[in-house]
Amino acid sequence: MSHHGYRGGCVARSGCTSTGILTPLPLLLPLRKKLFANSIPIVRPQSRTYPPLTPSHDRIILTPAVEDCPAVEQEQGRPQHSLIALRTSKVTGSGGKLTRIHDVRKGIARVLTVINANQRAQLRLFYKGKKYAPLDLRPKQTRAIRRRLTKHEASLVTEKQKKKQIHFPQRKYAVKA
Repeated sequence: MSHHGYRGGCVARSGCTSTGILTPLPLLLPLRKKLFANSIPIVRPQSRTYPPLTPSHDRIILTPAVEDCPAVEQEQGRPQHSLIALRTSKVTGSGGKLTRIHDVRKGIARVLTVINANQRAQLRLFYKGKKYAPLDLRPKQTRAIRRRLTKHEASLVTEKQKKKQIHFPQRKYAVKA
């Protein structure tokens, strides 16, 4: 019998194995405290902390002209060289630097993300007044919304309809009390 069907919180198996009756865990807590009163407490390792985004990434990469800035190219190239070195050390068997691979990869991703965001911002500015823009720069929305008429197209009226509206306008009247 599984413990998933019980809705009262955590459950544990009681001493009766033949019936498989489940007992709510809160009823077993006093007994558990007595059993484990003199035992050594379990110490779990602290969760891994990740270094914050360094100021160099913020200030160097978020400059307006990314393509003109050679510091960004170096900033991007250095972690990739260190990642290659870490991967070769992993293959050779020295396991001291294995934990750094994750951090280096995330650092590279961070730099590339900012570079790509800047490039997209530049492209958006370039295509701002143009009639057409690349598909990935257009607003995503839903398929139905994209197929909808524009406000201008929806407001257009045929010549015949225009004449009807002019010659037969909506009558304005009120009931006299």
